[in-house]
Amino acid sequence: MKKHGILNSEIAKILADLGHTDQITIGDAGLPVPAGVKKIDLALKLGTPAFVEVLAEVLKDMAIEKVILADEIKDQNPDQLQAVSELIGDTDIAYISHEDFKELTAQSKVVIRTGEATPYSNIILQSNVIF
Repeated sequence: MKKHGILNSEIAKILADLGHTDQITIGDAGLPVPAGVKKIDLALKLGTPAFVEVLAEVLKDMAIEKVILADEIKDQNPDQLQAVSELIGDTDIAYISHEDFKELTAQSKVVIRTGEATPYSNIILQSNVIF
């Protein structure tokens, strides 16, 4: 049995397979998943697991160079934006409209669905290299 890191075998495999600039999405319970994009559904019940909890664990295992958020998070969910900012530190943030965000998820290797039930609790993580 794995001793450290993400225990979910699907998430661990996706992260291990990422190359530079590949993207993954972590989304709230309502984010649509485009046809053809793998979905890993972690939602147990409304609110569980929380978006920020899943993001924190993924960030422990994934080197990121950039994140993409919906511009609407600034006004509609500033508390979540603050939590994301604290987790990602000085990583570059690109803001795009929520409609553009949903279209961009079609390029993700996976969408990880959480049980989060607050608006615009979605993020695209762009992979970096570790050397």
